Amino acid sequence: MNRIFFILFFLLFCSTSHAQDSLTIEEPAKISSVKYTEKDIQIDTTTVEAKTFAKGFKKKYTDSDFVYETKPLEKTLWDSFKEWLASIFRRMFTFSNPEASLNFVALLMKIIAVLVIIVVIYLIVKALINKEGRWIFGKNSQKRTIIYSDAEKNIHLLDFQKLIKESIQSGQKRAAVRYYYLWLLKVMAQNRYIEWDIEKTNSDYLYELQSPVHKEEFTYLSYLYNYIWYGEFEIDESTFIKTENRFKTAIKTFSNE
Repeated sequence: MNRIFFILFFLLFCSTSHAQDSLTIEEPAKISSVKYTEKDIQIDTTTVEAKTFAKGFKKKYTDSDFVYETKPLEKTLWDSFKEWLASIFRRMFTFSNPEASLNFVALLMKIIAVLVIIVVIYLIVKALINKEGRWIFGKNSQKRTIIYSDAEKNIHLLDFQKLIKESIQSGQKRAAVRYYYLWLLKVMAQNRYIEWDIEKTNSDYLYELQSPVHKEEFTYLSYLYNYIWYGEFEIDESTFIKTENRFKTAIKTFSNE
C-alpha cells in the first residue's frame, strides 16, 4: 500500500515540474536603436493659398433655417396688457385654457381696430362734406377758398346786388352764381326758413325746409350752384341767364314778395 502511494506521489511531482517548465516565457529579441539627422527631415514646400470670405456673406445665412438657438421673446407692455385683459375675460367667461382667452382678446382687438378705422374715415368724409371739400380736387383752390370763407363770414353784411353786378361786368359769371347762392341763403335765413350757420351744409338747410315745393326748388338751385361753381369750365351767356333768372325767382319767393 505504501508503495502504491509513493508511485502516485512521484508521478504527480513529475507532471507539476513539466508544467512549470512549459510556462516559462522567452525574452524578446533586442532591437538596435536608429538615429535620424536633419537630412532625414522632409520639408513641405507646397504653396498655401489664403482663403477670404466675401463681403456680406452673413446675409446669406439669416434665414430661420440657420438659427440654431432660439431666444425667448421679451414680453412687452402690450403683451402684458393683453394677458391682463385675457385674465379678466377668463374670470368672466368659461375658457378651456389661457390660450383660448388670449385668442379671444386678439380677435377683439382686431375688431376694435377695424371699427376705429371706419369711424376715422367717416369723420374725414363728413368734414370734407361739411366744408364742401370738392374744391380740394380742383384748380385755383386757394383763390376759391378765400372767396368762399370771406363771403360766408359776412353774409348778412354784403351787398350781393353790387357784388353780382361787378362780377358780371368783369366776366366772372361763376363768381356771380356764387353770390346769387349766398344771397338766397341770406334771404332764407332772414325769413326764418333756415337757421344760418357757417358749419352747416346744403343738406342741413334742405332738411330744415318744411314745404316740399321749397325743398324741390332749393335742391335744384344747389345742383346748379355746385355744377357751375365747382366745375372746371366757364358757362356761356345763355346758361348764365337761365341760372340767373332761376335764382332771382327763388329769392323773390323766399322773400315772401
